[in-house]
Amino acid sequence: MNLLVISRHDDLVERLRMAFEGAGHRILQAGDPLEALANDAWNEAQVLLVDSGGDPMDGYRLCRLLRGEARILFRNLPIFLILDHAPTDQDLKALQESQGDGFIAAGHTIQQLLNHLGPVLAGSAPREEGQRLPVLALGFQSSLAQKVRDMLHHFAIEVHSPPIRNAVEAQRALKAPVLLLGLSAGGVDGALAVLSHLRESGLLPYTILVGQVKHEADQRRLLLAGISDWVQLPLPAPRLVHACKRAMEWLHARRIQVEYESAIHDLRERRSMLEIEAASLRNEVLTDPLTELLNRRAFDQNLDHAVRQWERHRRAFVLVLGDVDHFKLINDRFGHPVGDEVLRQLAGRIRSALRKSDLAFRIGGEEFAVLLTETNLKAGAEVANKLRRRIDEDAIILPGGQAIFPTMSFGVGGSGAPTLSALMSQVDRALYKAKSLGRNRVVVSEEGDNPGRIVSAGN
Repeated sequence: MNLLVISRHDDLVERLRMAFEGAGHRILQAGDPLEALANDAWNEAQVLLVDSGGDPMDGYRLCRLLRGEARILFRNLPIFLILDHAPTDQDLKALQESQGDGFIAAGHTIQQLLNHLGPVLAGSAPREEGQRLPVLALGFQSSLAQKVRDMLHHFAIEVHSPPIRNAVEAQRALKAPVLLLGLSAGGVDGALAVLSHLRESGLLPYTILVGQVKHEADQRRLLLAGISDWVQLPLPAPRLVHACKRAMEWLHARRIQVEYESAIHDLRERRSMLEIEAASLRNEVLTDPLTELLNRRAFDQNLDHAVRQWERHRRAFVLVLGDVDHFKLINDRFGHPVGDEVLRQLAGRIRSALRKSDLAFRIGGEEFAVLLTETNLKAGAEVANKLRRRIDEDAIILPGGQAIFPTMSFGVGGSGAPTLSALMSQVDRALYKAKSLGRNRVVVSEEGDNPGRIVSAGN
């Protein structure tokens, strides 16, 4: 006999080979259930072992899939779930729900494997015969229905032929995967009515028409209504059996497709979750926790990108560097918690004064930066002055009632600098000049050794 093992426990597979291959049995292996599904690996298997856990399909899910199969082989195939721990109540419940036959411990010794699986492979303890495949037969005269029943009985197929008026109720009870549809009850129109009723009830299975339809228009109507296959009269047994076999193969392919689509859906959901987690981690890495502005790492990345865009496509940008005036005095007088609150509120004022496309950063203790995209130097200076006024116009009221009147000085530079370091140097010099000239002002950098020109100042 052939024993198919769907497992990543290579040591267990090796012990199975040592236990049974000497007696003439073959041990086949697949890495996971989806691989086995893709390769139809169990076509020659008489016993199946599968890991209980798996991703994206576990052994219980595979067992349920096979037990719901149209093919008798899969319904009666002995299936054992491989566990790497002692079975729990939850494991036993899952085994019962999936109609599995038992558990195999991943750590079983050769003797334990012989004791557990030996009777199964020897054929002395086969799985109990499962149900025969139910097939619904409608629209047949009694003699033809009996002939169909006799033809298919030897192939483990049970044909049910209720009165056509009870078609929906019968199919709801049987859940037959295949419908054999004759033309004795109302001809083509009668067959179309049966198809319509079953479809409206959501119960239409794979349908094989049995009979002759001469007119092409009627053939087209039947095909459009859901006929999947066609067997002409007089009814040849091999042709009918072949049609039923093809129906089972089609149903199997559909079930595999559903499982693959479900697995792909699971993987897409997992990918979305990973992308969300990655975005969250990226946000943590690039965000200043105190002010919730972007941090120095994000500043370096975005400024480098802006410089490259300027070099390649001449997309102008403006860099604004700002520094809180006399911030050390605030910390010394009120303490660092108050200093932190001042920084948080200043960050909020900076953020509210910018466009959505502009980026604000905290790049040091009390140092801030703003990157203005698609902006010339004149407009950048106006934005910097807007920031200065927004910070200067209102006091920050502390919880204790004290009022603090912070101000900021700004240096502004454009995309005309030859290098990134040259740009940083020019804007730094402009900021230093704003500080040295009395603070609370904006200075625009100039190229060369000129430290910059004042464009605005507070009182």
